[in-house]
Amino acid sequence: MAKKQKKQSGGTPATVALTAAGTPFTLHAYDHDPSTPSYGEEAAEALGVSPDRVFKTLVADVDGTLTVAVVPVAGQLDLKALAAAVGGKRATMADPAAAERTTGYVRGGISPLGQRKRLPTVLDASAAQHDSICISAGRRGLEVELSPESLAALTSATMAPIGRA
Repeated sequence: MAKKQKKQSGGTPATVALTAAGTPFTLHAYDHDPSTPSYGEEAAEALGVSPDRVFKTLVADVDGTLTVAVVPVAGQLDLKALAAAVGGKRATMADPAAAERTTGYVRGGISPLGQRKRLPTVLDASAAQHDSICISAGRRGLEVELSPESLAALTSATMAPIGRA
């Protein structure tokens, strides 16, 4: 993966955070269709990447604490497993407006990186099976490819089996 040094107009907080940390990454842009039913599957298809290597960022409420879950777009988030991974009892999907307000990103473009408020983060353990994964770069139609280890380090993520097929 080549590190993108070139300054882009329209950089996102996620790409700024990656550059500031000196983390190697590759930026992938594609034409986003606003009518698509699944942003993650759209990204996988547009980039020609297996859906098990493209991860979506979801925000859940675990016992009153907003928590970020990063899982493959090919599956779903297991809310019970997420709660267990952070020592909680009950998890529900967060209110979309609260997720947007807290992260600073719009739904479908939420990145686990560069969020307005740093939230507890859990990365699905399946990420470790790949040399690199793709996540939202903070805008619909923009993905960043990086190693799962880099993502976990930058977000202080716990790795746990929180995804299900």
